Amino acid sequence: MRVAEITTRIIRVIEVPRSQLADFLKVPESQQVGVYFLIGELSEVGLPRVYIGQSGNVGTRLVQHNQNKDFWNRALVVISLTNSMTQTHTLFLEWFAIQQAAQAGRYNQENGNAGARPHTPAPLEADCHEIFETAATLVATLGQPIFEPLTGSPRRVDGKPQAPELFYCKGPQANGVGEYTSEGFVVHKGSTARIGNVASIQGTSQERFRQQLVTDGVLAQNGETYVFTRDHLFTSPSMAAIAVMGRSANGWLEWKTEQGQTLDGAIRQALPFST
Repeated sequence: MRVAEITTRIIRVIEVPRSQLADFLKVPESQQVGVYFLIGELSEVGLPRVYIGQSGNVGTRLVQHNQNKDFWNRALVVISLTNSMTQTHTLFLEWFAIQQAAQAGRYNQENGNAGARPHTPAPLEADCHEIFETAATLVATLGQPIFEPLTGSPRRVDGKPQAPELFYCKGPQANGVGEYTSEGFVVHKGSTARIGNVASIQGTSQERFRQQLVTDGVLAQNGETYVFTRDHLFTSPSMAAIAVMGRSANGWLEWKTEQGQTLDGAIRQALPFST
């Protein structure tokens, strides 16, 4: 098991591979109150899966999940170094973490619903926000940037911030806007997508992929179109274009700048030639 710790805070995050759950149960920390994140295999839309929970005894709860949840392969457990975290803390942290993870849009959440905001006294809520900020940093340190926004700070050229270059994918009842990042292609919230699928992809994995976006709440029907309810990271420009157009698509050619230059021309062909 790996432990990440920041000494200026009272929080510890323990990474528990599912195969080492029995070892975790032997340590006193497993009996504490805490918040946990179950991390698992990629979902149908290409995002890692996460389940966010809390418990008065995290070890016992992980044993239950080991019996009834198949998707996860590791857990990240957030506990207090001073054993001062209460379930009032963790109920708020669970609710808040689910909200923040949904807003970031990096992971496919397995929780089903966010639940209602629990009543939390103001001083305790302030403690919870401090705990969350520390835990989010530690979780990212362990390679799981659950709460980091998909569209980061503007890139810098010659020391000056530059707005991200936007690309557009347009078609019948579709108007996608997005940006190419180091992690894939991000379609922005508010983009529209065609509802229907062309005949050639009906019954295929591409149709199932688009339907999963609807099931996951990424696409929501608004009149005669789908609308992206949040920024969404796709593993490739082509998958992003398929989601928008409802047909097979080469995203390197479908996504274009406002001036009409393709993503291929702006990104791949712009790379310096080397010998």
